Amino acid sequence: MLLHGTGRDRSYWARSLPGLARQATVHAIDRRGRGGSGDTDHYALEREVEDVLAVLDAIGEPAHLLGHSYGGIVALEAASRATDLRSLILYEPPFSVGMDGVPPDLGDRLEALLATGDREAVLVTFLQEGPRFPPAEIAAQRARPDWPDRLAYAHTLPRETQTVRRYVFDPERVAGLRWPTLLLLGSESPPFFRQATEALHAALPQSEVTVLPGQHHNAMQTAPELFAEAVHHFLRDHTGGAER
Repeated sequence: MLLHGTGRDRSYWARSLPGLARQATVHAIDRRGRGGSGDTDHYALEREVEDVLAVLDAIGEPAHLLGHSYGGIVALEAASRATDLRSLILYEPPFSVGMDGVPPDLGDRLEALLATGDREAVLVTFLQEGPRFPPAEIAAQRARPDWPDRLAYAHTLPRETQTVRRYVFDPERVAGLRWPTLLLLGSESPPFFRQATEALHAALPQSEVTVLPGQHHNAMQTAPELFAEAVHHFLRDHTGGAER
């Protein structure tokens, strides 16, 4: 089961989906406020976790849960409440464990930009200051055909950025998770992603880290085969394969 990050929908996995689906049945969902999913007036991380648990229950058998970026925070919280997972895979959840994190006022500034109706500024500012993509990568993303869809989801950026600011990672609370866990990290990602990954690795007793060479925060798009192979290598070695 795949959980996309902020400002995306399930189509974000399109390039890596063939590789993932070669050995697994894949369930990619639209999180709240985008794609085929509805929304509510009052957003809360807890409702997203409830969504994930409901879909896991509907799948009807233990699943591998993979979350990217903000979807990684949702996945981690869902894993702490799930009763039966096969494994947990987290790709750079954006919580801060040091000084070099997402700017604390970013969510409020995005909210102010959204109020002006400038969705382009909301999305570009988020990409610059959230995952901190270099200018060339932002230009490449703006040229892709899904850019208008991403602008349509700009209203989800302030609330999720504000949730990240408030999120407190508690190592003791997750130390009891018994699921085999893969932590994916791009070698070119900003330092705060590495800090969060290292904190998770230290806290989760059954975790390992795989660094994706030459990649940033979006290897599922920029290196889909590398991304899919890293996932399958983990599943083969630690959970008896990714079939079903």
